Amino acid sequence: MSYFTLVNKMVKISLTKLSSKGQIVVPKALREMLGLKTGEIFAVYGKGDVIILKRIKLPTEKEFDKLLRWGEEFAKKRGIKREDIMKAIQDMRKTG
Repeated sequence: MSYFTLVNKMVKISLTKLSSKGQIVVPKALREMLGLKTGEIFAVYGKGDVIILKRIKLPTEKEFDKLLRWGEEFAKKRGIKREDIMKAIQDMRKTG
């Protein structure tokens, strides 16, 4: 896959191609500048002729456990029960 870089008023724009498998190469210079690593996860959003990639950092197991404990304590202090949460989820799914 080839690409080239245009320099215009201190803004670098790299061009790349979409492969037959739907893959796009992020140029090495950009990967290095952003510190991107193989296997990282991205959210992809598209509208019109624009595609936005947002790197997603998943929490570590330790961070997830901490968040879970916080949620449990939050619910306990407010008297929120599991049934309340399940009903809220069902209601949201119905309304979209």
